[in-house]
Amino acid sequence: MIIYSKSSGLADSAIGKLETPIKMVIEHESDMQTKKGGICDWLFNVERSGKFGETIVGQNEFDVFRAAPEGSGAENDTISETYRKFIEHIQFMKEFTITAEMMEDANYGVAQDAKRRAENFTRAYYKTMHKICEYALASGTLLSGSFAKAKLDLTAPDGLPLFSAYHSYGIGDSKGTQSNYFFGDIFGTGTDGRRASTAVFEEALGELAVKIRNMKDENGEVLGYTADTIILPGNRPLAEAVAKKVCGSEGALGNGYNDINLQYGNWNIVVMPNWQTEDDRVMIMSSEANKNLSGNMFFNRVPLTVSNWVDHHTGNYIWGGRCRFGVGFGTYKHILLAVDSASSVAGASAL
Repeated sequence: MIIYSKSSGLADSAIGKLETPIKMVIEHESDMQTKKGGICDWLFNVERSGKFGETIVGQNEFDVFRAAPEGSGAENDTISETYRKFIEHIQFMKEFTITAEMMEDANYGVAQDAKRRAENFTRAYYKTMHKICEYALASGTLLSGSFAKAKLDLTAPDGLPLFSAYHSYGIGDSKGTQSNYFFGDIFGTGTDGRRASTAVFEEALGELAVKIRNMKDENGEVLGYTADTIILPGNRPLAEAVAKKVCGSEGALGNGYNDINLQYGNWNIVVMPNWQTEDDRVMIMSSEANKNLSGNMFFNRVPLTVSNWVDHHTGNYIWGGRCRFGVGFGTYKHILLAVDSASSVAGASAL
């Protein structure tokens, strides 16, 4: 969505003839980018916001109903707040300039260079949205990070990084810890330089899916969500090829038996181009848990708002864009990170 604000008092005829075409170019490019989607749309819950920031509050659930003797009252149950996560909106801004000479030479149409600038301006907005979401996930082992000069809070509601072996859950007797950060033989590459193994990855994928399914809620009960999304780095082609083979083959790979592939048809694969790693690693996510538990959150406070004005010192035509949004994590229970490593990884537990 783009909000366009026309400046008043524009008397220059060249400006008047450029203003509407460039506005149309920006709006058209916005429609095209919206249809294409991206990391923000695929992996995050995108919601509108009308506040300074958004707070996600976690609560324990009601326990099961209890049997009661005839004539007796019901056992009273209560819900308590277990965690609270605040996501603050950040302001982003950008400008571009069309020179007076360019406007004069455009005559009654839009100069090609001006058109390219308008299209790139809109693409830059959507690129900012998608790249900040990529950055937040890719930096999920950190407590905070910096993106385009903006400081981001990358913690889960318990104050630990999104991916940690020591996450907490529950209150009172149901309190405990659980991990969503693992290391082990994931792709079969290990330390001996062997090529990635489809059989190893198929087995590891099953184990990781069980880890997601066995995540506990604030009552200490197993959540039971099904993992259905594989997220891969953009610079590990061998691992990407193995994941695609395992998820796209009806039969089990890497053995001489006529076994079925239990992973076939169960997964969506998302490659994050800007997630560049020095080792093979993978994120596993449940899209249902992501939605129901407010996992990866993108709050759109102010969509791209475009305005224009004339610099009277130069005669140049300036377009400015402003937006505000917040990115963060409302839980850690919807996603996990696994690193292919034979040796221990700091902050991770053995698979």
